[in-house]
Amino acid sequence: MVKRPLYATRMFSIAVIALASCGKADVDKASTQIAAKVNGGEISVHQVNSVITRGNNALPDQARQTALERIIDQELLVQKARDAKLDRDPQIMQEIEAAKRQILAQAYLERTVSAAPKGGPEEIKEFYRRNSALFERRRVYRFHELAVAAPQEKLDALKAQAATAKNLNDVAGWLKSQKLSFNVATATKPAEQVPPEILPQVSEMKDGQIAVFPTPLGASVVQMIQSEEVPLGEKQATPIIEQILASRKRIELAQAEVRKLREKAHIEYIGTPRPQSPARADSSGVRANPFKSKDEANVERGLSNALR
Repeated sequence: MVKRPLYATRMFSIAVIALASCGKADVDKASTQIAAKVNGGEISVHQVNSVITRGNNALPDQARQTALERIIDQELLVQKARDAKLDRDPQIMQEIEAAKRQILAQAYLERTVSAAPKGGPEEIKEFYRRNSALFERRRVYRFHELAVAAPQEKLDALKAQAATAKNLNDVAGWLKSQKLSFNVATATKPAEQVPPEILPQVSEMKDGQIAVFPTPLGASVVQMIQSEEVPLGEKQATPIIEQILASRKRIELAQAEVRKLREKAHIEYIGTPRPQSPARADSSGVRANPFKSKDEANVERGLSNALR
């Protein structure tokens, strides 16, 4: 038997111990990254954290448990879908690819526009002045509504009927005579929850007044029951306006980025005629945002969240 030098034996022992410790550390580290196993499939802590960060107002422990249970349910369904080979279905494969494209495109835009500046003092002041119905003359409206399903050619007659009606019962009776379906609702909404395209008209309505607003499926017939002034001062409104202006600038930067990419790209239309005009613009004249971002959603509910 060959004798090893003493220092070599010690070095060999140290190496074995180190490797064993390293392996144990790797196992321990791996186990701490797994939140659960479902039929052998692993759910990672990162998956749970991702669900939590997407919006859960529960306490941390409750949020973690709720998120984990949701992922477990999802994993069970995914496993059954794979057993049924749904992941190989051509239609589902196309939908998965479309979702990946959407996520990647939106992620690029959000990273590109993340440094959009806030509005300056003068810009904030001007926005406050121009949107008095949202701030200085902000009101909370309570109204009855008839959501009417009607063809476009019936809207003029509906408006004429509403103009002479004493209340919505009169309008409802006429709708029944015309065999037009409708739903009845009562709502209380602050100014920021009223669609901006009709807010100027709503803000001028008197108690008891009836108005007709076209909708994609027909019309909304609204009778104002009561409105109450709940103004918002410029100082109180400043952080809200900053959020709205920053979000608008992000959208503008995103639109500019897409235009720039189009200008640099070589695009061939095969089997489809090249469009003669640019993409449809919205009511403000700005080209529609090609991807709905988180910021755009924040604009829609910014005032409501800030005033809770």
